[in-house]
Amino acid sequence: MYWDVKKVRPLDDYQIFVELVDGRKGVFDLKPYLDLGAFKELKDKSYFAQVDVVLGAVTWPHEQDIAPETLIAGLQPVNAGVA
Repeated sequence: MYWDVKKVRPLDDYQIFVELVDGRKGVFDLKPYLDLGAFKELKDKSYFAQVDVVLGAVTWPHEQDIAPETLIAGLQPVNAGVA
């Protein structure tokens, strides 16, 4: 689907760089979610760094994930030269 994630990598300050299969690239800030339920575990920077793509979604090992509509709504576009 157009919102499937192709690549993800952790950045400083609880942000992730995301590239979608349709070519869009951007940064998503997870700071607003860090005090909510299962997302509290992401405060551990070594755990946060374990972000990955599973079935086109941004996920962590203990099954935290970002809903595609949330990801797209909060994605801050970046220049094409950023990868």
